[in-house]
Amino acid sequence: MDISRAITLHMPRRIEIGQGAAAKLSEWASIYQSVFVVAQPATAPMVEKLGLSGDVAVFTDVAPEPKDSDLAAALEAARAQQPALVVGLGGGSVMDVAKLVAVLWDSDQRLADVAGPNKVAKKCSDLAQVATTAGTGSEGGIRALVTNTETNAKTAVESPLMLADIAVLDPDLTMTVPPAVTAATGVDALAHCVEAFTNVKAHPLIDDYARMGMKLAGRYLKRAVEDGADAEARAGMLLASFYGGLCLGPVNTAAGHALAYPLGSHAGMPHGISNALIFPHVLAFNAPEVPGKTAEVLAALHLPQSAEPEEVLTAASGFCRDLGIDMALRAHGVTQNDLRPWAEEAHGIRRLMDNNPRDMSVDDIETIYRAAF
Repeated sequence: MDISRAITLHMPRRIEIGQGAAAKLSEWASIYQSVFVVAQPATAPMVEKLGLSGDVAVFTDVAPEPKDSDLAAALEAARAQQPALVVGLGGGSVMDVAKLVAVLWDSDQRLADVAGPNKVAKKCSDLAQVATTAGTGSEGGIRALVTNTETNAKTAVESPLMLADIAVLDPDLTMTVPPAVTAATGVDALAHCVEAFTNVKAHPLIDDYARMGMKLAGRYLKRAVEDGADAEARAGMLLASFYGGLCLGPVNTAAGHALAYPLGSHAGMPHGISNALIFPHVLAFNAPEVPGKTAEVLAALHLPQSAEPEEVLTAASGFCRDLGIDMALRAHGVTQNDLRPWAEEAHGIRRLMDNNPRDMSVDDIETIYRAAF
């Protein structure tokens, strides 16, 4: 928490937020004659709401947990289109693929060449990100994740060249998200804020974004789950998600996301669900190391404040269950035989595990998985 420590905070060049924000994209994008939209079947019908002009191609073959094969197919389609503008229209999976398309479709570099921080050589197209879920906050960040089909491990790419030129947060585009998805993605947004807030790399600037995100989730997440047409709640969660995305750049997540990744890679769980199942357990595990911040997290969610792991786990798990989330791993296709190898895999994700405020061994991770089972 050294306020003199240097950090870098990236933000999109332009941000449009609120009801009707999607319509503003058409004027901004009117100068582009060739547009490549990355979407999914559920979000493709929303392309019309963006009012894009010129030659528009829509690519929808992106899995909820995108693989390098999805990216390869998107790049092939983009090379045929040769877009001046790439648009990500969807959740984090779509927006991550859109980022990579925008820097790779007309480049000699491949995914393996850009894995890691600051290896992207150039930006091939301008980039617009239009969020249709409130979860990853990918529209505001410079990081993209895809799964390696050979290893099932996440490949992370980070570059300021993948920053959106415009980010659109229109609650009207999130109204049709089902309650279960709203709940899971909302906890993911919350987890981004919490993991950055309790991180060994925590910084006062980022802490305040995290605080705002946590408070918004505490105020609006349940409302958005219970009434998908609640525009205020939807806008509140989009902003919470955006703040969580800002937290990822300078600070990043920690053990919670490291433990969640094997659930997505091996069990095929959507990113939001995998994070929701792990979130209360890691919060409780870390509580003795960061008691003051843990109490702040619980207060933001209107839960009893405590730093006792059992009390924290009970409160945070109850928060997630009240959103309708089945918090048992076994209900999501996981077997007990999966847990030890996944614990070893999660422990090896040092870029995240090393950020955790409390050291976590392979045995600790397995214990958490078994408690969540």
